[in-house]
Amino acid sequence: MTEYGRGQGSEPWPPEDPLYGDGGWGGQQPHAGHQPAHGGQQHPQQPHQQAQYGDWGGHQGHAPGQEPYGRQQYDQQQYAGGQYQGGHQQYPEQHQQYGDQQQYPPADHEQYGEQQQYAHQGQQVYQQGGWDGTGTHAHVPYAADPGDPYGQQPAAYGAEQPDHYGTPDAYPPPEPPGRRGAEPEPEAEPPTTTDWDPGPDRGEHAFFAGGDTAVDTDDADDDEPGGTGRRGRGGKGDKKKKRRNGCACLVVLLVFGGGLAGVSYVGYTFYQNRYASAPDYSGDGTGQTVSIEVPKGAGGAEIGRRLKEAGVVKSVDAFVSAFTHNPEGDKIQAGAYILKKQMSASSAVEMMLDPKSQANVMVKPGQRNVQVYQAIDDKLGLSAGTTKGVARKEYADLGLPSWAKGGESVKDPLEGFLYPGTYAAAKGMKPEAVLKEMVQQADAAYAKYDLADKAKQFKLDGPMQVITVASLVQAEGKTIDDYRKMAEVVYNRLDYSNPETYGFLQFDSTYNYVKNQSNIDISLAEIKQNKDPYNTYSHKGLPPGPIGNPGETALKATLDPTDDGWYYFVATDGVSKTEFARTHADFEKLRDKFNARSDD
Repeated sequence: MTEYGRGQGSEPWPPEDPLYGDGGWGGQQPHAGHQPAHGGQQHPQQPHQQAQYGDWGGHQGHAPGQEPYGRQQYDQQQYAGGQYQGGHQQYPEQHQQYGDQQQYPPADHEQYGEQQQYAHQGQQVYQQGGWDGTGTHAHVPYAADPGDPYGQQPAAYGAEQPDHYGTPDAYPPPEPPGRRGAEPEPEAEPPTTTDWDPGPDRGEHAFFAGGDTAVDTDDADDDEPGGTGRRGRGGKGDKKKKRRNGCACLVVLLVFGGGLAGVSYVGYTFYQNRYASAPDYSGDGTGQTVSIEVPKGAGGAEIGRRLKEAGVVKSVDAFVSAFTHNPEGDKIQAGAYILKKQMSASSAVEMMLDPKSQANVMVKPGQRNVQVYQAIDDKLGLSAGTTKGVARKEYADLGLPSWAKGGESVKDPLEGFLYPGTYAAAKGMKPEAVLKEMVQQADAAYAKYDLADKAKQFKLDGPMQVITVASLVQAEGKTIDDYRKMAEVVYNRLDYSNPETYGFLQFDSTYNYVKNQSNIDISLAEIKQNKDPYNTYSHKGLPPGPIGNPGETALKATLDPTDDGWYYFVATDGVSKTEFARTHADFEKLRDKFNARSDD
């Protein structure tokens, strides 16, 4: 056969050629005994394998009886000492130098800057289409196919190029143009549903689609080969993404809207609390009245809360403001008040300061129970004696301390346990509720002191007698100094061995308790005729129980008496001046002074 490209012109392509009609496709691997030709058109989309710069001792020359197909172009190869002439190549020098004189296609070219000799065959081998000295023609490398993902990876010198298509993760091997099939269409994704549907009129709007405008679409098309852009990847996926973007925008708007509402509310509340006036009624109220109970120790805010709940004032802040601006506001005490509904805050404060509106019962220090019972009946609108009857029947259920037990001679078990103070007593309340509050206050006040230990210290028969002494001190004394001296008089006279009274107290207050009176002008003969157990002129020692309700000052004096030897006392002016004596002779002088007052 004639080697193509060696003569003056090309010869016809034999139809027996297996690659007859192939426009330049050489295949992935050459047929045995044939050399692939690259004389035709190259397809950049279909990669082809490069010529190997492998073992120079075993060239892939033309086997005997084989011809290369197509004309090999040597126009791109220039040789320093030889030119292609009429199918023959002349080489004036035995050693061909490659370097800057030899040029290759820009897709894949290599430059050899040094003279390369290969002793394996004893002669120069030309990598780029030169003669190998054996009469065979070497391969001519061609430009790497830009579509081949592994085509532009140069092979290591002296080694074969690895088969990149043989690995599991490799791209599929290229196919001839005639065998290439259409690129498969992407599988359709199932329709997605969202919790929020913007509706047909807003579903494709740019705002609800995540801002996918025409400009965005053009930019997306430029990013993908062939101008497919995002829409080429699947329209349903884009629609799902648009809906997610729309929901995200809605969430952001809700968050910002909620934050703005919160800030506005805080600002409005701050303005209302700092600058705006509190809601308030106007006027002196309606004709409807209500009873309000103010507990002990309550301040303006607590009082205002109770008034607001009862419908007296419109707001707590309004009452607090009026309470603090009224110079007499701090004089409002615990107790019950009769007020009108829907009053202005200032009117409510003024009415609470008026004694006529106060529905309270006040227990004064030294006051007897019979007087307290009558006051409760008056405040509650009950008939006389009602509260006294309740006290006799229910005294055991009103909270008396366990040690408050008197004998059969005790006139009133609650005597000494209606603690002095102010208590609510408005119409509609039950008398036992008022009494129970008084007893509870007494129990709390007495619990502050170790009365049992004090009773032993003063040779008394228990806490009950301590309260009885305190009631005597409260009834006879006039000032704080009087209370301590009076307590010493009691303790000194209780000593049966004392040389002055021999155990008789001889207090006028005990006789007045029996008579339910307060009289200082009592004859000695009258007193001695009365044999009541409470009459200390007739009976030695203490009375069976207290004769009144002692206050805190008298109780403290009872627990801390003087130690000056006092045995006698006389109210020389009959009112507030009390003088004390140690001996009976001194007492006679004080009595004469008192009698002189009455004669005047």
